[in-house]
Amino acid sequence: MKKIIVCLLFLGTMHSMDAQKINLGKAAGIVSNGAKALTFTNEDAIKLSKESVDWMDKNNPVAGPKDPYTVRLNKLFGKHKSQDGLNLNYKVYKVKDINAFACADGSVRVFSSLMDIMTDNELLAVIGHEIGHVKNQDTKDAMKSAYLKAAALDAASSASSAVATLNDSQIGKMANAFLDASHSKKQESEADTYSYDFMKANKYDVVGAYSAFKKLALLSEGSKQSGFEKMFNSHPDSEKRAQAIKKRAEKDGLWKDPGTISIPTTKLTK
Repeated sequence: MKKIIVCLLFLGTMHSMDAQKINLGKAAGIVSNGAKALTFTNEDAIKLSKESVDWMDKNNPVAGPKDPYTVRLNKLFGKHKSQDGLNLNYKVYKVKDINAFACADGSVRVFSSLMDIMTDNELLAVIGHEIGHVKNQDTKDAMKSAYLKAAALDAASSASSAVATLNDSQIGKMANAFLDASHSKKQESEADTYSYDFMKANKYDVVGAYSAFKKLALLSEGSKQSGFEKMFNSHPDSEKRAQAIKKRAEKDGLWKDPGTISIPTTKLTK
């Protein structure tokens, strides 16, 4: 089973008979104190993100142009490839993990198992959240830390304060370091707000953001804690985030009771 490099991880894990685990590579690298002085810009984060995503696309199963997952994603997000000043590109990884992520270069990757359990409005909310992380440049610090670990920089090599070129193995290690990265409570709250505003501005049903978090809450109740919950274990939990969405929707007059939320037992992507 393959695993995968992940930049900004959103969800957790679920089984799919024809899917693979996402390819992460091996974590490694020791960062010296001298490397901490490295000058690292958002442009550096963009460059390294593109290298990581290119590696991921080569090492993981990508849904083809006529695949039902690709067709559905294009239908939902075809008009959002240029969003809020960002140039975005979307692909689907056919893996069993329930996740979506976005990187500083504008790459958005959605996992097929996420699409199997999320409605269209829920997917719009989840990916809107990830776009918010890109817009807010939340990847920069996490990318810098992961880069330093992957490059295993020492004081001498970091003295130039320039970002070095990584080999294929190092790119894998860098991306794996992203898996362990987390965002601050403030960053997560801002991404939640961005997602809600994205939904509202485009006249999508904002209740989709509520029900997406409710499904995450249900996933976290399982015997195995999801990757999403592990990553956000120091932040407001999914149930609290769902209630925050509900409160705002009520204030805006956009709340519609969705009824009981449950995890679908059959795939929503046909």
